[in-house]
Amino acid sequence: MKEKDLLTATKELQVRFNELDAMRVVWHGNYIKYFEDGREEFGQRFGISYMDMRREKIMTPVVSIHCDYKSFIRYGDTLIVITSYVEDPAAKIVLRYVIKRKADNKIVAEGRSVQVFTDFEGNLSLIDPPYIKAWKKKWGISK
Repeated sequence: MKEKDLLTATKELQVRFNELDAMRVVWHGNYIKYFEDGREEFGQRFGISYMDMRREKIMTPVVSIHCDYKSFIRYGDTLIVITSYVEDPAAKIVLRYVIKRKADNKIVAEGRSVQVFTDFEGNLSLIDPPYIKAWKKKWGISK
């Protein structure tokens, strides 16, 4: 899959007052919540939502998440969260995030998350579950 062919979903969010810290900027932990909003939008758009996975008896715990903070976000800002699939040969889902402030299109944060596959008892799958294999085939993601 070429860079231009990446599966990408976009979500627009409005910064709420309760997301601010004592300095009246968005508290750093909320950036991860914005990534989650992007991940949820991506899953719904491309057929690997939490409910899709649950139906298939797959759990996808986050095992790694990283955020590079580039700029402050303030109350009332409108954000655009861009979530893109990153191809990886291992049995996991890797997503890349870019958060932009809509008013000036400035990147305010970038990040990445890694989720693995387990069953409901928490047993790790070292290969892609059948549902994920079919999903990758549907979207032309090679392995």
